[in-house]
Amino acid sequence: MTHNALPTVPWQLTGNHWLAIPCIHPADGSVHALGVVHRGARAAVEFAGGADFMDGRAPALLKPIVEIDGRVYDLSAGTMAWERALEWLPTFTCTLGDVVVRGTVFAPYGRDADLAGVVYAIALESRGQARTVSVRMEGTLGHRQLRVRSARPVGDDSLVGRGSEGLVLLEGSAQPGLAALAITADAAADIAISGNRFSLARTIQLAAGGQAHLAFYVAAGPERDGAEATAAVLRRRGWRSLLAGTRDAIQQLEQSTGSEGVDRLINRNLLFAYFFGVARALDDAHYYLVRTRAPWHAAGVTVRDWDALMWTLPAVQLADAGLARELLLRMCELHGYAQGRGVHYLDGTLFEPGFALEGVAAYPIAIDRYARDSGDGAIVDEPAIGDVLYLANDDLHDRRDPRVPLYSTEVTPANDPVAYPYTLHANAAAAQALEILRRTLDEETSRAVADPAAVRAAIKRHFAPERDQKGILRASIDLVGESAREDVPGASAVWLPLYETLDRTDSLYRRTVKAIPREHTVLVREIGRLLGPEAEDVLQWLRRAPLHGGLAAELVDENGVAVANAGDAALSGLLAWTAWFAVHALGVAG
Repeated sequence: MTHNALPTVPWQLTGNHWLAIPCIHPADGSVHALGVVHRGARAAVEFAGGADFMDGRAPALLKPIVEIDGRVYDLSAGTMAWERALEWLPTFTCTLGDVVVRGTVFAPYGRDADLAGVVYAIALESRGQARTVSVRMEGTLGHRQLRVRSARPVGDDSLVGRGSEGLVLLEGSAQPGLAALAITADAAADIAISGNRFSLARTIQLAAGGQAHLAFYVAAGPERDGAEATAAVLRRRGWRSLLAGTRDAIQQLEQSTGSEGVDRLINRNLLFAYFFGVARALDDAHYYLVRTRAPWHAAGVTVRDWDALMWTLPAVQLADAGLARELLLRMCELHGYAQGRGVHYLDGTLFEPGFALEGVAAYPIAIDRYARDSGDGAIVDEPAIGDVLYLANDDLHDRRDPRVPLYSTEVTPANDPVAYPYTLHANAAAAQALEILRRTLDEETSRAVADPAAVRAAIKRHFAPERDQKGILRASIDLVGESAREDVPGASAVWLPLYETLDRTDSLYRRTVKAIPREHTVLVREIGRLLGPEAEDVLQWLRRAPLHGGLAAELVDENGVAVANAGDAALSGLLAWTAWFAVHALGVAG
């Protein structure tokens, strides 16, 4: 997989499962892109002001403009101070003369706020005399694109039109379309449309020392009528109710460790994984697991079994066991028939072949983890779960060496070719999967499942051929004498305690981990070090690491600053869960 460079703008971002808002400009509060997921297209559908929106050079899709007593202000005219409420809701404060402007951009979330929409709420406060203030939301629909990994423009023209009851509609000329947006205000607004540019303006009287509030709503639908209907619901429920419901729901997702710095690290990444690693498709309303909805990551909205089940799902389960159950069932239904076969489109269609043994092991491990931690042991009675467990058993059996209780793989979990077919990480995961299968499958079948203790013994015997006090585990072997020492970041030996292959205090494990070069540049391995002998130092480093706006990136520099493939929602999930696990289960001091 290639590595995409970072965007040049330090975007603010937010979203819900329906809508991703990855590009909120920190200088003027303008929104440069909105994205939805479309199951029929197997892709993200994104609306923007122009094709080069990620670098901030294109016109804004939505831009707030404030006019005070006839004088027009771009919000960049005042210094904007940003905060992130609950680690997820971007808010700003900006002073224009003696008028203070406060804004909050959020996508409604919660039991009564689960809508494919965005709210841009603005509060005005006069610290001087009475003012006539006009707030205008203007924008340009200059680009619509489909993105699986790379972006490609849609094949029809972009249209901006007037809908019913004070609405502006953004859609395509082709019918049927993939998605449409409807934009409205919380009260009657003056609408102007010129080509692909539009504006909605509200004028209010701001009393001396007084305050006023207003809001603009953006709704998404598979076509214009659906977008209009959603916009009407947003307007009817009102921004205050939607914001209160969203704040309450997000507070229920937050985790606590007793350390403010660690809590910030965990919750920022947990919420990003929760909303950008999980999407609800606009055309069928079902949930789908994807690598990330951030448009600057090379993996796009493709998915691998391992990433979804072992990186994203544990973080979701920390926050929302009900959604975790639904996602686990979805993974089994869509991807379980071809476990470990490679990278997939979000709907389960094969994207890039390549057999990873870890992808097979991930299903029993994820099912067992969910059942154990949630107390929902009845999930194994679900037909999709049962089918997946038996298929996993068959796939593992097919990959077993006829002479030695070890299992072969073609690629790593990152879909990179392995040096030799028997890898340490894959066999550790396979051993744990076998242990789960032995106590989960029916009595007759479980008797034929390979003994996980034999696999773990074979790992020590074949992956650590030296019989001295300084031996370390090899990364991969071929069972005829050849081996590779170099640790593979995405399938590192640091993770062995998680699969109960070796205890984190075991001398062989500690020697192996200490022999791995101390490079911080590949974040997934640094996260895994939270399980090892240097866990406290690693947690402190992660607390200080800037990452990419505090979010996980595949590649970072020695100081933890993101270098490439930022906005990695699945990796953010792994970071959040592993940090939580290190503190709560291993007692690592935060």
